[in-house]
Amino acid sequence: MLRLKPRRAYGSNVPLSARMSNSGVKFVPINYTWYDMTMQQTIRYTTTRDQVRLAWASSGSGPPMVKASNWLTHLEYDWESPVLRHWVRFLSRHFSLIRYDERGCGLTQRSVESVTIDHWIDDLEDVIEAARPPRPFALIGISQGACACIEYAVRHPERVSHLILYGGYVRGWTLHKNPEHVREGRAMVELTELGWGRQDPIYRRLLTKRFLPEGNEEQMQWFDELCVRSVSPEMAARLLQSRGEADVSALLPSVKVPTLVAHANGDQISPLSQGQRLAEGIPGAQFVMLDSHNHIMLEHEPAWQRFCEAVLDFTGVRSQAEDELFRSLSEREREILGKLVGGMTNVEIGRLLFISDKTVRNQLTRIYEKLGVSSRSQAIVFARDHGFGVT
Repeated sequence: MLRLKPRRAYGSNVPLSARMSNSGVKFVPINYTWYDMTMQQTIRYTTTRDQVRLAWASSGSGPPMVKASNWLTHLEYDWESPVLRHWVRFLSRHFSLIRYDERGCGLTQRSVESVTIDHWIDDLEDVIEAARPPRPFALIGISQGACACIEYAVRHPERVSHLILYGGYVRGWTLHKNPEHVREGRAMVELTELGWGRQDPIYRRLLTKRFLPEGNEEQMQWFDELCVRSVSPEMAARLLQSRGEADVSALLPSVKVPTLVAHANGDQISPLSQGQRLAEGIPGAQFVMLDSHNHIMLEHEPAWQRFCEAVLDFTGVRSQAEDELFRSLSEREREILGKLVGGMTNVEIGRLLFISDKTVRNQLTRIYEKLGVSSRSQAIVFARDHGFGVT
């Protein structure tokens, strides 16, 4: 197994021979930063019922979870992405995660004849058949991945323990009642065909701004680059068109598994009303509104932390994670860590708990040792990733 030094990039920087074993199974080291020093993913391939080669990956430990594919992914690049790595890291920290690149994208076969809606559910079924996660498992769908997850849950309710839908929608843009919305969708498809592959990222930035209106320049540049790395111009246009044709409205009353619907209130790709319609149509669904304008929530957002907490609470994983990772902390250490996660300084913590600044520093040193981290910022991220609540 190849291991890289912390913060070492990989992907195109790692020799191909180092990334592919003789068995055809791809081992991708992902210890690029302190919080993933021991985490790795394994990439494998499976052939679908219509003979398309799909790339899927397994990572993490814990209860099984399957994530449906969505726009856009690349199993390797997602690990180093300032836009997506916290998603994969969080899910892998708490679950045995299965995910895959959809047909035409990422490490999956790029040249395919059909990318219609019918293949979304078929490909999800084929990946699950290849990965064989223990049943029942949690199923998470982001954006259009929600449509595939809904249909899978209707077909196989006995296999799904929890259904989690984020940023999903009931009907695609081609079925929208507002003709302006339909015109906008058609224009995006045409612009994709014309401008996707150009060196100048002006068009791609137009799409990026809709996905990440509150992203910084580094995050937007990375998403621009992901577009080029993940999919061809012609395939991107076909995928956008297929998104517009989705309709799961008739399936919603038939969903019989516990369901959590989470949606950003300022989402420009899938409006809040779509998430509300999902929650309204699925019997007994829980709904969580998140205060964000990003279709892909970023790590620094309070909305991201709320989403993580909602997922852990909904799946019942939170208490289990806390007991395993923080049982070594004393009651006072847990109290101090809670204040630290809440944004307090050492002086503020000391005043609140009636202890000296030096005592706080000494306590934090012991907390860092027990959690296996080396700094204040690392402890905060580690605690949040593991569902440690703010006190």
